[in-house]
Amino acid sequence: MMAAKGSGGALIVVVGPSGAGKDSVMGFAARHFAHRPDILFVRRVITRPSDAGGEVHESVSAAEFEAMRQEGAFAVSWQAHGLSYGVPREIAAKVESGMTAIVNGSRTALPAFRAAFGAITVALITAEPAVLARRLAERGRESEEDVLRRLTRQTPEIITEADVTAIDNSGRLDIAGNRFIALVERCCEKSHHAA
Repeated sequence: MMAAKGSGGALIVVVGPSGAGKDSVMGFAARHFAHRPDILFVRRVITRPSDAGGEVHESVSAAEFEAMRQEGAFAVSWQAHGLSYGVPREIAAKVESGMTAIVNGSRTALPAFRAAFGAITVALITAEPAVLARRLAERGRESEEDVLRRLTRQTPEIITEADVTAIDNSGRLDIAGNRFIALVERCCEKSHHAA
């Protein structure tokens, strides 16, 4: 596996519960940084139809994903909610060359991200439980039972880890979005000083 340990760039892994608004916060920041060639918003490979809503991603079948994984196409891959997710291997080289890459990740995959990239920054997007429930219901992608299962799912407690910054997205998007932008700018600054 290609690694970017000791790299000149930075990897920001965005995590958080379903309904917290990770895609919205990342989209807000992507519009802000559209003019910055040194900041990359990673397009993941997912075994989900491309027209299923949510983030723009490369859609592949389960068999295609497994073939890609066996060929070493991913820097990091994981499974969640019955789907497989992969971060293209070339992202490691881009981070190593000095870019700041931002990827929608998973709390359970953080050890794999740390193993592949060394030092990372984690942005934990959160929201109040009532807000999460409302957003999940509005998405209409899951049954009420599935929504409740997502909300009660036990996930690793990561908020106390040193490389984690929690951003509450219960309110207006621009508040959380601007906090995330500030985090990205700090990471860029730090990586440019280290280079």
